[in-house]
Amino acid sequence: MELVAESPYRFRIDRHDPMRVPGVVFASESLLPDAGADKSLEQVANVATLPGIVEASYAMPDVHWGYGFPIGGVAATDVEADGVVSPGGVGFDISCGVRLLAADLDLAGLRPRLDAVMDGLGESTPRGMGKGAVWHLTGRAELDGVLRGGSRYAVERGFGVERDLARCEDHGAVDDANPAEVSERAIERGAKQVGSLGSGNHFLEVQAVEEVYDEAVATAFGLRPGQICVMIHCGSRGLGHQICTDYVRRMEKVMRRYAIHVPDRQLACAPVASHEGRAYLGAMAAAANYARANRQLLTHAARGVFRRVTGSDLDLVYDISHNLAKIETHGTDGDARRLCVHRKGATRALPPRHPDLPRDLRDAGQPVLIPGSMGTGSYVLTGVPGSPAFASTCHGAGRVQSRKQAVRAERGLDPRRQLAEQNIAVRGASRRGLAEEMPAAYKDISAVVEAAEGAGLCRKVARLVPIGVVKG
Repeated sequence: MELVAESPYRFRIDRHDPMRVPGVVFASESLLPDAGADKSLEQVANVATLPGIVEASYAMPDVHWGYGFPIGGVAATDVEADGVVSPGGVGFDISCGVRLLAADLDLAGLRPRLDAVMDGLGESTPRGMGKGAVWHLTGRAELDGVLRGGSRYAVERGFGVERDLARCEDHGAVDDANPAEVSERAIERGAKQVGSLGSGNHFLEVQAVEEVYDEAVATAFGLRPGQICVMIHCGSRGLGHQICTDYVRRMEKVMRRYAIHVPDRQLACAPVASHEGRAYLGAMAAAANYARANRQLLTHAARGVFRRVTGSDLDLVYDISHNLAKIETHGTDGDARRLCVHRKGATRALPPRHPDLPRDLRDAGQPVLIPGSMGTGSYVLTGVPGSPAFASTCHGAGRVQSRKQAVRAERGLDPRRQLAEQNIAVRGASRRGLAEEMPAAYKDISAVVEAAEGAGLCRKVARLVPIGVVKG
C-alpha cells in the first residue's frame, strides 16, 4: 500500500478503482501499521469503495486491523445520495466507550484506604465472560426501558443523578432506538448482563491526575492535579455482539438487490434510507442505550464503594462512545449535508461552542477520553475548531500484538507482580487476561495522542496514571 506523506502526521492513499475517495491516515511515521503483519491500510482502501462515501476514508493514529473496517476507522456516507450504513463500520461491541468520574479526594488521602477501595470495587463489579450484573431485571418491560432510555432510564430508576445525563453523549440515550428490530437471541444474551464489565480490554481503573496541560479547560471538566478519578471502559456485551452478527448476515443477503458490490464481505451494507438500513440503525441505537445504562450502573456501584470507604462522592466528567454510526450534519464541498458517520474505534471530539455540548462545557469543548493500557497513562483531550474527519479522533493506544502474541511474550513472567512493582493494585483478572492487556501489546499512548494533536484532531487537557485496576 503506497502512502504519500502530506505532513508529519498525515498520509494519503491515492484513489484508484474501485475506490470512490482517497484514504487518509493520521499518524506519525513510527505509528504506521506494519504492512506485513497488519492489513489495516488495505481496509482503509476497501472502506473507500462504499457507496455514498464523502471526503475520504479516514484512519486514526491508533489504527489496526479489524472486522471489515479497521479499528480506528472513520467514514461518512451521504444519506441523500444512497449512502450506506455498514455494521462492520461500528463493530461488534456497539457503543463501547469510556466514562470518567472525578472524586473530591487526592492521592495522599486515598493511599491508606486503597486496598479497601480496590477490594470493594472488586466485589461490586460483575465481570468476565459469564453472567452477573448490578441490576437484575424483572422482565422484558425493564429491558425495553433500558434499550429505549439508556442512562436516562437508569437514572429514573434510582441509579444516578440528573447531572449525570448532562455529561453524557446524547444526554444519556439515542432517541431513535427500536427494540423491535433486536432479535430474541440478542435479547436473551443481554438480559442478565446489565451493569457488568465483561472481559478483554474492558476495565474499571482508579487513576490520579498526574499532569494538567490546560488549567482552564481542566477546571471546566472538573479536574485538578493530584485528584483521584475512576475510568470505566465497557460496552454492550453479548447484546451488541449479536446485533452486529445478525445484521452483517442480513445485509450480505440484500446487497445484490441494491446493486452494491464491496471488495470484502465484512463490509456488508445497505442504504441508510432502506428498510434494512433503518432497521439496523434502530437496533444499533438500542444497543448503544444498553451500553450507556451499563456504564451508568457500574458508576452507581463504584459510587457506593467510594462513599462507604472514603466518604467521597464521584462526579461524572463525561461519557463518550467509540463504536457508533450517527446521522450528523456536516459541511462538505460547501454544502451542509446529512451524513451517516461511522466511528469504529474512534471518538467524537466536538469543538468549543458546538450546539450539542452542555452549557457548562460550551467554551471548553467536549471531553475526549483516551484510555491507555494497564501500567501506562490515560489522557483527557478536548475537541478543536476546524478539525478534519468529521470532528473525530483516536480512541486508545491501538494493539500491535494479538492476544495470543501478547500471552506468548509474557510467558515465564508474572504480570500481576510487574504491575504491583509499579504500585498498581489489580483485582479479579486471570494471569492470561492480564498478559493479553499488558503495555507491550499496545502502541505508545503518548505517541498516539501526540500524533492526534499534531494532526489537528484534538488538544491535550490532562494525563492520568493508574493506581488500581479491576478486570475480567
